[in-house]
Amino acid sequence: MKVLAAMSGGVDSAVAAARAVDAGHDVVGVHLALNRNPGTLRTGSRGCCTIEDSMDARRAATLLGIPFYVWDFSERFQADVMDDFVAEYAAGRTPNPCMRCNEKIKFAALLEKALALGFDAVATGHYANIVTVTGADGTSHRELHRAADWAKDQSYVLGVLTTEQLAHAMFPLGATPSKAEVRAEAAVRGLTVAAKPDSHDICFIPDGDTRGFLAGRVGAADGPILDRSGRVLGTHTGAAAFTVGQRKGLNVGFPTDDGRPRFVLEVRPVSNEVIVGPREALAVAAVAGSRFSWAGEPPTDAATPFACEVQVRAHADPVAASATVRDGELVITLDEPILGVAPGQTAVVYIGTRVLGQCTIDRTTSAVPVHP
Repeated sequence: MKVLAAMSGGVDSAVAAARAVDAGHDVVGVHLALNRNPGTLRTGSRGCCTIEDSMDARRAATLLGIPFYVWDFSERFQADVMDDFVAEYAAGRTPNPCMRCNEKIKFAALLEKALALGFDAVATGHYANIVTVTGADGTSHRELHRAADWAKDQSYVLGVLTTEQLAHAMFPLGATPSKAEVRAEAAVRGLTVAAKPDSHDICFIPDGDTRGFLAGRVGAADGPILDRSGRVLGTHTGAAAFTVGQRKGLNVGFPTDDGRPRFVLEVRPVSNEVIVGPREALAVAAVAGSRFSWAGEPPTDAATPFACEVQVRAHADPVAASATVRDGELVITLDEPILGVAPGQTAVVYIGTRVLGQCTIDRTTSAVPVHP
């Protein structure tokens, strides 16, 4: 099989490419240049897609004896990930750029180009599993499942993959018991990235200053911080920098009337207002979104509520729920309330270890009415 290995310059993608070679596939390595500043340097574990990452990927490909190319996807990344990130914050939502990158770049733009060039699959270093299931009629389909190592499981950020994309995806690390084993394997293979730190935070904000990044793109103006009755508690320097559930950075004085901390409950970008309240006011009983998709075969009857689990953050624990498609939305009702869920986040639906599908949250339903 002809496989395109997406090589980020990290240890996971390097070992994934090596395993694809070991499996006998005809492998070609490619590094995606996503940053429009090619001189960008990496700082420890911050940032990715830098010039150092490109060189690390090239060295790994050379050691593996496979062809290697750098493809410039910076324009597409700017439009589909960075501009989307800014627009979502400007609308008072909380986006997940990793979801958009997997959806729009790694498994849309990259896969489209790979298939056009005659490749059969794209291999990445994600920790997830693909299981082929044969039905009673003899036809088979692919399902996306959690990785063997739940601590490193990345099936959440892959929940946006469609049936067609799963048909051409390959995750060689999915059955690996731990990240430590991957690093040990890399060292044995002589890969120089064996001890390279994992990247974290938002890759296009390597200094971690999301507030500063947004201020330079959507502007920042002073505005009021209000409680739910409309009483002014303090001021802020730009509503776009806040997200639901946030506690730090609130200029509301201390102590509050009841002596308890306040959390962001709502961001109103049009009026430049930030609404705050007590922690219990963050409790959400249900979420819903019209932008939903199924990872593999959809439910037989999605209009009938079915039991599932839902995960609303990459490293959150899944919670029991029921889901149904109603009036053009995927509606997920939680068995127990969860805290601090914001429009713009992604809700990924699981049945056991299987990723069934996902939606971008448009609205939430409060669990318990709480006084200001």
